[in-house]
Amino acid sequence: MSRALLIIDVQNDFTEGGALGVDGGAAVAQAITDYLSENPDFYDVVIASRDWHDGDNDNGGHFAAEDAAPDFVDTWPAHCVAGTEGAEYHPAIDTGLIDIHVRKGQGVPAYSIFEGTTDDGRALPVALDALGVTHVDVVGIATDYCVRASALDALGSGREVRVLRDLVAGVAAESSEAALHEIAAAGGHVEVAGRA
Repeated sequence: MSRALLIIDVQNDFTEGGALGVDGGAAVAQAITDYLSENPDFYDVVIASRDWHDGDNDNGGHFAAEDAAPDFVDTWPAHCVAGTEGAEYHPAIDTGLIDIHVRKGQGVPAYSIFEGTTDDGRALPVALDALGVTHVDVVGIATDYCVRASALDALGSGREVRVLRDLVAGVAAESSEAALHEIAAAGGHVEVAGRA
């Protein structure tokens, strides 16, 4: 058995003050770094995703047109544009603890880390299979969107999945709780960090 931590989209644009800032995002960034520092040998690999959108197009309709308001369901304000400060990891994330970086949403809408590619061009399932990863823990932002999609895709790939509820931040309390219930109903586990 090999275990991975998937850190989802802990980026400046998804934390307070960002283009799509989530309340509690900065605290989650710090808490993830603290958790990894306190449990240095628990994970065989730590993998982090970032939205990495193209800045010169609408990313497959993901960004609202300049003359239209985003609906916050299918269309969003421009965010996490490749190479901008908003696309970078939040400064509280210790990137030295990350083994594999995944970029997603390059020209298309993408919510799940499983829709991205690693820096060496591999799809995430290929990288996980090469490492023999059978169990994943999922943390990050936003509970009700990209954490949800990533956890469900991890389950769909046949892996055991835990979402560490004290290491996630969501857009809204009700939709975040609904996402955690959906993950549990699909066979995932929702637990508090620190439990093996």
